[in-house]
Amino acid sequence: MTDSGETGGTNEAVLEVCRQAKEASKVLAPATRAIKDAALHSMADALLAHAGVILKANAKDCDKAAKAGISPGLLDRLTLTEERIAKAADALRDLAALPDPVGRIRRGWSLPNGLRLVQKSVPLGVVGMIYEARPNVTVDVAGLALKSGNAAILRGGSAAVASNTAIVEILQGALEEAGLPRAALQSIDAHGREGARVLMTARGLVDVLVPRGGRDLIQAVVGESTVPAIETGEGNCHVYLDASAPVERSVAITVNSKAQRVGVCNAAETLLVHREAAPRVLPPVLQALADAGVTLHVDPKAAVLAPEGVDTVPATDGDWETEYLSLDMAVKVVGSLEEAVAHIRTYGTGHTEAIVTDDLGSVEAFIQGLDSAAIMVNASTRFTDGGEFGLGAEIGISTQKLHARGPMGLEELTTTTWIAYGDGQIRS
Repeated sequence: MTDSGETGGTNEAVLEVCRQAKEASKVLAPATRAIKDAALHSMADALLAHAGVILKANAKDCDKAAKAGISPGLLDRLTLTEERIAKAADALRDLAALPDPVGRIRRGWSLPNGLRLVQKSVPLGVVGMIYEARPNVTVDVAGLALKSGNAAILRGGSAAVASNTAIVEILQGALEEAGLPRAALQSIDAHGREGARVLMTARGLVDVLVPRGGRDLIQAVVGESTVPAIETGEGNCHVYLDASAPVERSVAITVNSKAQRVGVCNAAETLLVHREAAPRVLPPVLQALADAGVTLHVDPKAAVLAPEGVDTVPATDGDWETEYLSLDMAVKVVGSLEEAVAHIRTYGTGHTEAIVTDDLGSVEAFIQGLDSAAIMVNASTRFTDGGEFGLGAEIGISTQKLHARGPMGLEELTTTTWIAYGDGQIRS
């Protein structure tokens, strides 16, 4: 049982963090691009200069997680390397090179009464982020929030607490060196789950909340938060090999979608194959997946096409709705493109779907039939990513339909203000 005094202390401590963030957001909102970009470069330099500190903290987290039996996919997400830290620093520099989203005139016109209207992009204010075992997200959110003029409050989960603490302290120092408030980036990891609950109900201090992680975390935040939340979805992504799918392209895209990195939301979990293509493309695709270490959960029609020596297990109804985040893939032969689309709409999560085909009609039917945040035509599902899309980084991949959908970059961290310029007009 939680002591009431402890709960009260956590409540006040987290609310104070929120108040400090709100004040910091007032400094960030009018900051010039030059100031923000200089801070981003300072943050990138700090990451590289203190990589050893970060790696030492991350090793502590990874060792603890491995002993606790964390899944291989989540352990991969948790693990930092010198290369991954360098990529995080590069992402910050990429953000600095992008146009400033704040102050952009989205549209405008003059009214018959002489009023001149403009709609201008402005920061959201204070962005709260709740996520699991992903210290790279700490850097992404810090950079995106800064460039878009927002303060950020992070709850990165117990699995990555040492890594996130080190990263936040290093980035706060860089912000200070650039003349910006440390409170522009804060963590509430020290306050545990109770702190997260306070953050979710800090309406009026926190402007938007973004959960990023597994289904349970996302649904808990969306269901319990009184702060407006942008839902980032789990990724039960599909690759569909159409009747005309070429063999070499089918193999390359399927294996990359599944096995290039398994513990991420844009990794494919189900392979659907048109029955006309199955005898031709499925044997080499299954062989390549098996060679990559993938366990194949196959339906009866796919099972009979597995090459000799390729082990398979019978697919169950539960496999079609599972986000494995591991070297597992469900495989099904379908009678038509329409059946593939129906399957995806039944079991998919609205994240990313891919079609491999040489038929333009199939491409259009696939696109029109689905309702997903991203659709890949003859390309891997792994491209659904803020960095790959040229957004610099991402705060998450939204599968909802309000305000932001797909990879959320700088534009998605702004809202708008309407400004009406007049010379004395009054409404009659």
